[in-house]
Amino acid sequence: MGEIYDALKAAIQGKDAVSLITQVQGPNPGAKILASDERVLGTLGDADLDRVAVDKAMDMLQHGTISTLRYGTKGEEGEEVELFVQSFAPQPVMYVFGAVNLASAVVRIGKFLDYRVTVCDARKVFATKQRFPEADEIVVQWPNEFLETAKVDRRTAICILTHDPKFDIPLLQVALKTKAGYIGAMGSRRTHQKRVDNLLEVGVTEEELDRIQAPLGLDIGASQPEEVAIAVAAQIIANRNGRPGGSLKHAAGRIHPDKPVAEPVG
Repeated sequence: MGEIYDALKAAIQGKDAVSLITQVQGPNPGAKILASDERVLGTLGDADLDRVAVDKAMDMLQHGTISTLRYGTKGEEGEEVELFVQSFAPQPVMYVFGAVNLASAVVRIGKFLDYRVTVCDARKVFATKQRFPEADEIVVQWPNEFLETAKVDRRTAICILTHDPKFDIPLLQVALKTKAGYIGAMGSRRTHQKRVDNLLEVGVTEEELDRIQAPLGLDIGASQPEEVAIAVAAQIIANRNGRPGGSLKHAAGRIHPDKPVAEPVG
């Protein structure tokens, strides 16, 4: 148990997203699991229950929520086991690559959605605080080199606006190896097809390519930078919630997903 608490303390200090699962009622009351994108520590006493609980906890971590769950002793439907799932989630991160005109609007909408927003571009003359005053961080570096060492988890949004193969291809190669929840790339369908062909040539798989949202944004007829930024934000939200992003008029089921109480880190 000490290992779990030590790892939890380190995660909170390092502002890493983790979920703590505690068995409140069941065969092993007090048993715990600490789960993150990187590893899983501990057990609730049954491998199947562990797997189901961790999957659900990682979904909840997307929203930084806490909740009580009930399962059978093997993770099936039931009431025998009660679990308390607590998320420790720092502010999510958005990386905007390409200090183009559209980037300013994307930065503003990212801040509105409570992301910590970083703008990265290799061109020093464009990547300035004067052009992007709302950004939390401005980085002058080749995008792929920056992303190789940047902190990324499944709540991270990566918006690629560079629209230049010499930036896009190496950057996407790195981005697709991460667990980022959203990877969007600007460009026409023709541009993206050329991008796909280039990525296939360097060994990117079809499954990996399917993660790229390109052209980025939902189809709302956006043309102005602010409109495009709204389309991108809507796609990020829909992607995070597992929704198709269509009109509510033609949708079925609940309008608002159940979201338990948030538990921020720090």
